[in-house]
Amino acid sequence: MQNLRLIIFDLDGTLIDAYAAINSSFNYTLRKLGLKPQKASVIRAAVGWGDGNLLKPFVGPKDLDAATMIYRKHHRLSLIKQSKLYPEVRRLLRQFKARGYKLAVASNRPTEFSLILLKHLRIFNLFNYVLCSDKLKKGKPAPEILNKIVAKFGFKKSQTLYVGDMIIDALAGRRAKIRTIIVTTGSSSLAQVRKERPFKIISEVRKLAQII
Repeated sequence: MQNLRLIIFDLDGTLIDAYAAINSSFNYTLRKLGLKPQKASVIRAAVGWGDGNLLKPFVGPKDLDAATMIYRKHHRLSLIKQSKLYPEVRRLLRQFKARGYKLAVASNRPTEFSLILLKHLRIFNLFNYVLCSDKLKKGKPAPEILNKIVAKFGFKKSQTLYVGDMIIDALAGRRAKIRTIIVTTGSSSLAQVRKERPFKIISEVRKLAQII
């Protein structure tokens, strides 16, 4: 890709498989509140909008604050025990870093938990900047998170690539006017992704090495 200077990555479903950790914390929270646990497929479909939005449809507004506290306390441990990188992610990031690209994270996951993941999985030091939606007025699909990252580095949007896994990533990229590649290892189906017409669609993040 000509003139590429900055690559921005989503985390969950893109670089990191944390679905087992999310499922564990989610159903632990429901059980603690006396509610029925949900299937993994149901939880997966709700991922990507932040933990408050993940829990809200299942616990209701009255119990949301309590549910969020229970979920986050459990999640600090489940992330460490049950999260993993997708194949060749660390090698891929090191390769991009060695080639002089600036690397950033744009996640709807709260900062505290994004940092737990990045540090535990030993990829934190490969990124130049991490920005999460809890530091902003609006998370993805609003374009603010991508716009702020680009502004942080002072690059043009034509020099930037965004890599995510969901339709909200495709929407955020389009609204920010940044080329977006969607990986189909996340919460959105291939059919859902295709409707949003991102710049490219790939089946695994390691296939970025064939594009960049």
